[in-house]
Amino acid sequence: MPAATRKTIAIVDDDRNLRESLQDLLETEGFESYLYASAEEFLAQFGSQPVDCILADVRMTGMSGIDMLRILRAKPDCPPVLIMTSYADTRMEDRALSGGAMAFLAKPLASRDLIACVRKAVT
Repeated sequence: MPAATRKTIAIVDDDRNLRESLQDLLETEGFESYLYASAEEFLAQFGSQPVDCILADVRMTGMSGIDMLRILRAKPDCPPVLIMTSYADTRMEDRALSGGAMAFLAKPLASRDLIACVRKAVT
């Protein structure tokens, strides 16, 4: 995909290894990505770099991905948000989806499912 038409994904997770692994996966699928170690870091830079989709963990040091989602959804220019977690349960899934998440993904992430969700989010 030419760089000018590549979609950009923000990856927000406090696990550096996972962030970098997701970046590698997304780049092999033709996406660009920006990495953020916390919800606070992402929110502080929101709007400075255009993103087409946000992939965020629920449990992070500091603000949770669900709390970040609530803040983002109040903004008129919020891109689609995909929430991921290792601690999936129906209550958390309900909170994420009712809060405006486009998808709720359980870790470990299945690469095929993740890419399908990202593609759906950016089209």
